[in-house]
Amino acid sequence: METTMNATIPVTLTEGAITEIKRLMNEPAFDTTQFLRVGVKGGGCSGMTYVLGFDQKEKEDDQFEIEGIPCIMNKSHGLYLYGMEIDWQGGLNSRGFTFSNPNASKTCGCGTSFAV
Repeated sequence: METTMNATIPVTLTEGAITEIKRLMNEPAFDTTQFLRVGVKGGGCSGMTYVLGFDQKEKEDDQFEIEGIPCIMNKSHGLYLYGMEIDWQGGLNSRGFTFSNPNASKTCGCGTSFAV
């Protein structure tokens, strides 16, 4: 299997996000052939929604690594996500991944939808 790594990493993960992702990857049922997919899809309150989950690599994906976490992103999604920071909030009131995107012209209250 041929692997190409990008010279630049399009997104960053905070220490909290790295810890949570590695925790998920260390679960006994985790499929070690999968990569962390970072992307976008149409929909949501503001027009686009973030995608973050484990998936198989497709031929149109760029591959990169953050702190030992193998990541993939569709090449066309970099336009929307370059420079974005992904964090993990573990509190009682707000638990989950959060996205801080410098490319977003508008975001909504849910924190997972944006417009460019």
